[in-house]
Amino acid sequence: MKNTKSTPHFAICVNNGEYPASLELHKIYRVLPDKDAQADGDLRIIDESGEDYLFPADYFIPVDLPQTIVRALDKSFVRPAVTA
Repeated sequence: MKNTKSTPHFAICVNNGEYPASLELHKIYRVLPDKDAQADGDLRIIDESGEDYLFPADYFIPVDLPQTIVRALDKSFVRPAVTA
């Protein structure tokens, strides 16, 4: 049986024409699974605001990264809890 847990994917921004404040050229972004967005030609990206938004898929090149890098990136997205 296939693992139902989604593995994070990453993509490199190659065009930020309409979104210069939201996307940096040549930066690796986290891609969240979204079949509806993909069917419409979009990707759900965590942008510079730290929130996820839809962007044209042709603004990005998907990349397959070695598992060691994926694990390191996953850890960097986890933020420690703030205590008072």
